Amino acid sequence: MTPAIDTATLQKLGLLQSPPRTTANDPSKLGQSDFLKLMTTQLQNQDPLQPLDSTQFLSQMAQFGTVSGIDALQKSFGRFSTAFTANQALQAAGLVGRTVLVPQDVGTLSAGGVLQGAAQMPIGAAGGTVKIYDMNGQLVRTLQLDPAVGGLAHFRWNGVEDNGSRAPAGAYQMRAGAGVGGKSTALQTYVAAPVASVILGNSKGGLTLDLEGVGPVALSEVKQIM
Repeated sequence: MTPAIDTATLQKLGLLQSPPRTTANDPSKLGQSDFLKLMTTQLQNQDPLQPLDSTQFLSQMAQFGTVSGIDALQKSFGRFSTAFTANQALQAAGLVGRTVLVPQDVGTLSAGGVLQGAAQMPIGAAGGTVKIYDMNGQLVRTLQLDPAVGGLAHFRWNGVEDNGSRAPAGAYQMRAGAGVGGKSTALQTYVAAPVASVILGNSKGGLTLDLEGVGPVALSEVKQIM
């Protein structure tokens, strides 16, 4: 006669899987069926002289329905957020190798290359200029900005200084200004840089672009794709 083996022994040997815990057998959770059973029991055992207030009953049902609805909505939003992030990452991957315009006051001049950027021109601005400084604060070049009626005024610096000499490769600071209403006003500057890679899952939950000569910049900060 074959000796009987209890289920506990089979589970220890890994030959019998424990059934997954569900809301029905999890004492720490109250499912919809459990709630309805409690409400039915409450109705069956109510005091005939002091019956359950129908308004209170409907209020409890509404509260439970609201909680269940919020839980389902949170799960739906979680799935939507995951799908949206994946789609956003796929689109951002298409930016690798493209040049984007981001808010910066420092740009990089490569050997034999150019430094590209732009300034945000307000409506009514006149006489816009951008001045290029080396990292020691020395002014090396002054460029005139193309007139823009409330928009971006682009500029390109080929590395030639005001004195005609060639500036060495490296980082340079940009300061833009224009006359607005008879007063000199500083302008927001942007630098153009190629996208080297896309970084997923930063601490803020968004996407980050790694730009050549600039470093990591949030995708949301991109002003223009060139």
